[in-house]
Parts: sequence; structure tokens; C-alpha cells
Amino acid sequence: MASIIRRRGSKLWTAFFRDERGKQYCRSTETTDKKLAKKIATEWETAGQRKRTLRATRRVLAELHEAISGSKLQETSCRDYFAEWLATKAPEIGSRTHEFYEASLEKFLAGLGARADDPIEEITQAELVAYRNGLAKTLATKTVNHHLTVIRMAFRAAKRDGVLSDDSAEHVANVKGGTSGKRRGFTVKEIASVLSVADPEWQSLIKFGLYSGQRLADLARLTWANVDLERNELRLRTRKTGKNLILPLAEPLRRHAEKTLPIADRLDTPIHPRAFAIATAQRGSSMLSAQFADLLAQAGFREKPSHEKQGQGRSAKRAAYELSFHSLRHSCVSFLHAEGLPQATVEAFVGHDSTAVNRLYTHVGSAELSRAAAALPDIA
Repeated sequence: MASIIRRRGSKLWTAFFRDERGKQYCRSTETTDKKLAKKIATEWETAGQRKRTLRATRRVLAELHEAISGSKLQETSCRDYFAEWLATKAPEIGSRTHEFYEASLEKFLAGLGARADDPIEEITQAELVAYRNGLAKTLATKTVNHHLTVIRMAFRAAKRDGVLSDDSAEHVANVKGGTSGKRRGFTVKEIASVLSVADPEWQSLIKFGLYSGQRLADLARLTWANVDLERNELRLRTRKTGKNLILPLAEPLRRHAEKTLPIADRLDTPIHPRAFAIATAQRGSSMLSAQFADLLAQAGFREKPSHEKQGQGRSAKRAAYELSFHSLRHSCVSFLHAEGLPQATVEAFVGHDSTAVNRLYTHVGSAELSRAAAALPDIA
């Protein structure tokens, strides 16, 4: 027969009950009301012995709660909680990260179908695993795990907020994949080869990428308001992390800006007009990445892309390559490490977004960042 006790130091009642095989369970009723706790314990035992469905059990408990407290037990749907959680995260993350979180949540809700409007408490681990496995059929391993991380964050927050009693996503593991196609940095010789086949605007983007370590989407949106030649600084706010960066201009980049780039009369004039037009018309930089892939093919570092539709649609896995525009960021980091600069200096220079690195930023002054800029190789 079900029973309840109140443990020393706790105001909540704990229930003891058995299932149809006689196995005993011990679970907190999450209530200080003895009468309600006793009813909950009895219902748990009845549900266990009758193999009552989870939905039916929760309905009975909701009725008990309303009968005793006079108020209905509030339940939050998966869709509603995701919307609340995303709104809470918005001030804490950059715009690109927010877009990714939103896309991840929408993918999961679309997979649930009508179940998305059921209480989030009812979403099972099996449904989460099915979502993960479905993504793994069409997306790269790293992308699948990024999407899964967002869902785990939302479920963990729901448990913290008291919306969930158990976190169904907690034990859903990442998918594993091989290391083939892992990105790497360019060598000096490889960068020179790509520069040799690039037009002046792409040459400029490549140099900004190498000497600042920043992402293509941010560099494509640069205007002359971001470059201060008098102070010898590059200033920008990263779209992915929302960080404001002030970086010293490496001497080769400063020389390029002074002698090669046409100085504009207006500060809002784009530094790279074609790239700016593409980047501002799109939410991402996929078209620019494809253009850079063409340059890599011309330089002999990739097979020439056909750009023909293969009938696979947007859900098809993207091919993984060792070299991409992001490899310039890897190169920047590698060159700085090779010169013996401290990890904190290197990470601060490229605007790394890890929490551990953020704690070190206060110890990295402008003189140290200038030393980093001076350590980068001079590539014509």
C-alpha cells in the first residue's frame, strides 16, 4: 500500500509505492500538503499497477490538484516554452546565434507536428532521439550536434524553471563522425596562390580575413566607419557573438588599406561593394562562400564545383572540405601561436567567444594585441 513520509529537514512529502511486479519506488510529491501527497502516492501506485498511461496519470493528478487547491494545474506546451526561452536568451546572444537557436527550435517543433502543442513534460527521450537521428541523415555531424545542443539547453532551462520534473534531453548523446574533411589553416604559400587568382576585391577580403581573423559575413559588411587609419584600428561588432572588437591593423593590412583601397568621402561607403551588396541582401554568406570555393578550385585546392542542382534540395549534406574562407581564421591563430604568443592574446585578437577566454580578456591590453598584429606574416 502506498505511503508517504517527510524527510528530516524537508517540508515536502515523499511517496513510496509499488508497480504491478511489486517493485518499490520512492519519489518526491513536490507538495507540502499531506492530504494531496497521500492521494498522489495512491494514484502513482494505482497507475503503476494498472499500467496507466502517462497522459491519464497526469490528468488524474491535475484533477486532484484542482479539487484540493481550487486552482488548475498549469501546463506549458513545448511550443510556448521554446518561445519564452528564446525571448529570454535574445539579450544574451548575438544576432547570428539567435537565428541559429530559432532555426533549431523550429526544426524540432516541425518534427513533433501536433505534439508541439502538448505539454513539454510529455515530450519523450525517444522523440528526441528520433529527431537527432533524422538530422543525422541529412546534415553534417557537427551541425547535428549544434542543433541538439540548443534543444538540450532549452530542456535544461525548463527543468530549472520548474516546468519539467525530468529532463528528457539530458541523456541524448551527440552523434559521432569521422575526422575526414576537417578544416585546417592555409600555409603562406597557399594563401599566395589564392591571391594570385583573385580579383582586387577578393584579394582585399582575403587580406582582411588573414590579418584580422574575422568571419566572412562580418568582413563583407565593413564600411570605412570600421577602419580608422589615424588610430590604426579596425572596429567591428561580430554578428555571431555580438562582441565589439577593436583590433590594431597589421602593417601589411594598413599598407593595403592606404595604397590599394579607394578612400571614400562617406564613412558608410562599403570597403568591398560587391560583397557588401550580397551580404546585406542575404541573411548569411553562403553565396560569398561559394564564390571563394571557386577561387580555391582555380588555385587547385578543390575540384571545380559544377553549381548544378543535383535534385537533393537544401536538406542534402554539404561536402566537407579542409579549406574554406574560415581557414584564414585558423591561419591567423596558427601564425600567432607559432610566434609564441600567449593563448589569451591569440583568442582575444580573433574574438573567441568561449566563456573561459572571456574571463581573460581584461588581462590583454592594446599593446599585447599590437604585438599580435606585428607577428603575422607579410604576404604580398
